[in-house]
Amino acid sequence: MQLFFEIFPVFLFFLAFKFYGIYIATVAGIVTTLIQVVITRIWLLGKWDKKQLITLAVFLVFGGMTLYFHNPIFIKWKPTVVFWIFSLAILVSQFFTRKPIMQRLMENMFQDKATVPDQIWKKLNLIWAVFFISLGAVNLYIAYYFSNDAWVNFKFYGVTGALFIFSIFQALYLTRYMIEGKTEK
Repeated sequence: MQLFFEIFPVFLFFLAFKFYGIYIATVAGIVTTLIQVVITRIWLLGKWDKKQLITLAVFLVFGGMTLYFHNPIFIKWKPTVVFWIFSLAILVSQFFTRKPIMQRLMENMFQDKATVPDQIWKKLNLIWAVFFISLGAVNLYIAYYFSNDAWVNFKFYGVTGALFIFSIFQALYLTRYMIEGKTEK
């Protein structure tokens, strides 16, 4: 259910594009993302989700420019900007914080069944940063060299699929650290 909630704005953008075009899809994406942020704040977490706030801010700016200038290239830049912001945050956490961001996001998921060495978290953190940089670059390539329809299909199927597959590989990679009870590092 959480996964569906996270990709709901992308799904609605996709549907709106298929039936009404890029400009209605942009409005649908902005409104849906705003609703998602509010629902998360009021009912789900009781606090602001930074990832969603970043996505909403970038959506408002680039979606707004798309609507104002009536040029879809701005909305096509939105995923790249979001991916590169996430990548920058990941890299900053790698070099300037005690724990890499991926470790902070994921270590509670193990519930004392795993001990992942710090160097593995740092390696995983860098891999995610490179993944987001690459995904942003591929998005730009498709945005400039393919049709709007191809870009929307890539955004929905390609990006969602890449994130899903990458997460599976990450889970498989981390399973080697699953143990009975937590031991000292």
